[in-house]
Formats: sequence, structure tokens, C-alpha cells
Amino acid sequence: MKIGIIGAGWIAHKMAQALKDRPQGCECYAIASRSREKAEAFAAQYHIPKAYGSYEEMVRDADVDLVYVATPHSHHYAHSRLALENGKPCLVEKAFTANASEAEGLISLAREKGLFITEAIWTRYMPMSFKIKELIESGIIGEPRLLTATLCYMMENKERILRPELCGGALLDLGVYVLNFARMYFGTDIIRTVSNCQMGPTGVDMQECISLSYRDGKMANLQAGALCLNDRQGIISGTEGYIRVDNINCPELIEVYRNYEKVATYRKPADMVNGYEYQVFECKRCLEAGLIETPMMPHRETISIMRQMDALRKEWGVIFPADKSL
Repeated sequence: MKIGIIGAGWIAHKMAQALKDRPQGCECYAIASRSREKAEAFAAQYHIPKAYGSYEEMVRDADVDLVYVATPHSHHYAHSRLALENGKPCLVEKAFTANASEAEGLISLAREKGLFITEAIWTRYMPMSFKIKELIESGIIGEPRLLTATLCYMMENKERILRPELCGGALLDLGVYVLNFARMYFGTDIIRTVSNCQMGPTGVDMQECISLSYRDGKMANLQAGALCLNDRQGIISGTEGYIRVDNINCPELIEVYRNYEKVATYRKPADMVNGYEYQVFECKRCLEAGLIETPMMPHRETISIMRQMDALRKEWGVIFPADKSL
């Protein structure tokens, strides 16, 4: 399968690194940037056959099987729409779009055209994420009742975080991971949300705490931010023990405790490149099967999480130029 990348920023480099040895026949075949020079330099670094100085050129390349959209959040809708209108299936970097309205529009267009589209929230596709779910369902920690997840990096001076016109802030960049962590293991039946947010000088959220209450009595306490470093841990606590996850956005280590004694340890697969490859493998599987969405990240889940983030931003007063009805 030949992948074409729209955008040549840092996350595009991560994808190119993951695919440099063509794992499972997945090849980084083309790179497109607004600057031909940048595209050519990127292509040379990773030995990519095709370099394009415009996105329009690349999506018209008949040999591109899948377009990976790696531009800022603010541009996901336009660039994914461009790919879909040219008949290309899409893997769209998280957060999927600026808001739920854009997400609904893209998914509707993909369905009309019978084209595959999915969100590149890489944790949804990782073997370690499925191991966590398997452990919970095994009953080894008893009945799960409390989940905590934190994800913070020092990013307070990064342009993509600071600029509202790029859909900046911590939520769409980092908070999306803690929300997904809670959704993967505690589900969607949320009856109450309480949150607190620290705003930055440009009017975007810089760090936040989010508490979720579920109909069955479970709770999730989530933190995300761009103003500090933290342990990036997830803890899922049950009546008989707990599971500790090291690095919730790319799980590297899982430890299982019963009555405060460690009883099992699991580590990331020895053959994992950097974790970005798994979402591409799933795209390949779905395309070969003729699917237009993946059960690993269903369309309804992408839209639901976008609505959840819209509601949080509305409460905090974080508005993007793409918002029309928040």
C-alpha cells in the first residue's frame, strides 16, 4: 500500500520513520508540502519516491492508495476534503477536525463517496491498548471503579499550541489522549462532567482538569497541559487491584497489582518501530476488506469525542475561527 503524506511537519516525520522499512508492505510513497524545496528535502531524508510542492498535485497521483493528513488541526477539514474529492481514502491526524460540525461533514462526504476515513489517534490501534482492555475484562483487578490519566509536556511556546487560528491549546493536542484513554476503558455513558481550565495569553487553554462521572458509578479524573512535565501515567483502579500504564499516549509498560503487590508486567512489542505503524496496518486491512471505517475507531466515536471537546471549549470560552455555533 502506497501512502501519500500531506504536510511535512514533525508528526509527518514520525510517520515516515515508522514506514521507512516498508513494514507489512506499507510504503511512504509521496510527500506534499506547500514548499517544493521542503518536500524534496523530506523525500531525500526518507528515500520517498515522490515529492510534491502542492497538495493538489499529490492527491491527483493515481498511485497513492491512502492519504495521511498531517497538517495542523485547523487544516484537517480542508485537506481531508481535498483528498476525498479526488477519490482518496484518508487517515486524518488527531484531533480529527476543529469541531464536531467539521467531523460530521467529512464523514458524511466519505460515506457518500464510499471511501474509507479514520482518525489517526494512534493509541486506538496499539497492541498494548488491547492488552489493557483484555486485563480489565479478565477480572484480575476486580470491578473497575476509578480511572486517572495525565499527559503534560512543556509546550508553552509552540506556535501550534498558542495560535487560536491553528486550533491551538492543550485540549485538541493533549487532552484528546486522556479523553480517549477514559473512553477506551470506561465507555461513553457519562452523566456529569466537571472541569477547570487555565487560559493562556492568546485565549486558548493551556492546562485542564476534567472529571467524568458515569451512570454505573465509575469516575475518571483526567489532566492535560502544555505548561509542565509529568509522569504521563494512567491508573485503572478496581476492587481487587489496579493497572498502571506508563505513557498513556504510547503505552510502553503495563504493570498489574493485586492487593498492592505486582503480579504481572507487560512491555511494548519488541518489533514496534515507534507506534505510528499500527494505524497504517489497520487502514491497509480495512481497505483490503472494502470497509469505510474501522471498528478500532468508529466514526460515531470520533464525532462523539469532538462533541465532548466542543462542550468543554464552550464552557472555557475557547473559540476557534472554524467554530460557527459554539
